[in-house]
Amino acid sequence: MTAQLSREATALYDIPGPRTQQRHLLYGLVSTVLILGLLGWIVYLLFDTDQFTSTKWSPFAYEGIQRLLLRGLGNTLKAFGFAALFSLALGAVLATGRLSDHRPVRWLATLLVEFFRAMPVLVMIFFIFVALKVQPLPALVAGLTLYNGSVLAEVFRSGVNSVERGQKEAAFSLGMRKTQVMTYVLVPQGIRAMLPTIISQLVVALKDTSLGFLITYEEFLHAGKLIASNLDYDLPFIPVVMVISPIYIGMCMLLSWFATWMARRQKRNPKTEAVDVAPAEPGTLLPGVQ
Repeated sequence: MTAQLSREATALYDIPGPRTQQRHLLYGLVSTVLILGLLGWIVYLLFDTDQFTSTKWSPFAYEGIQRLLLRGLGNTLKAFGFAALFSLALGAVLATGRLSDHRPVRWLATLLVEFFRAMPVLVMIFFIFVALKVQPLPALVAGLTLYNGSVLAEVFRSGVNSVERGQKEAAFSLGMRKTQVMTYVLVPQGIRAMLPTIISQLVVALKDTSLGFLITYEEFLHAGKLIASNLDYDLPFIPVVMVISPIYIGMCMLLSWFATWMARRQKRNPKTEAVDVAPAEPGTLLPGVQ
């Protein structure tokens, strides 16, 4: 009996023996040494090229530089806020068009989604800024909206289609219209599958706001570029990267954490809760029977 349970427990995965465990330990130690060696080599290069001198780090102590960075960070968050809001709205509209029963509407929505999803976002931003002569902020937001909105449209459509077909058929059998089926049945259930991907796409939109510096929009990266190209501070490119990169990474990680938190919350708190049923009591079983 014990041998049978052991075979069943190791049917899908062989438990590593002593030699395999020693080999895995050796691999882990070698990988750790290589990673530490690489980090040490990078730190050595930074010190060897005088990246930690007071001259290169002195600009961050000035109030004007700090205000420049904060203003750039605020502009980045403003562009991201507008782009996220408009992308969600455009994605919902295009997804509705792709799910339409009317063939011309469905074809038009599909054409728009495929076109803007295939077009490089930088090309759209430059076209809107140069050809249409739009101001930097609207041009950046428009380019991010068209690209991310088309991607989110596919996310919304896939999320709605992921709901079991029986849910849709049951709703129609109750006499509900298609708008009601989408609003009250399909979208609330599909949102759980969509949410992580939606937040991941918003992380992409947040990172792509850095393209604004190419059209002279004064966002966070643009502020860092102004500081890094200053000859008075011995061109502090590496210190600027070491200051700006963790902030970008932190904002993206915050959005990713928010996506994970929302997904867990949705699983723990479903909209449909159990209803307590009263215990059975003796009563009339058939009409007319006392």
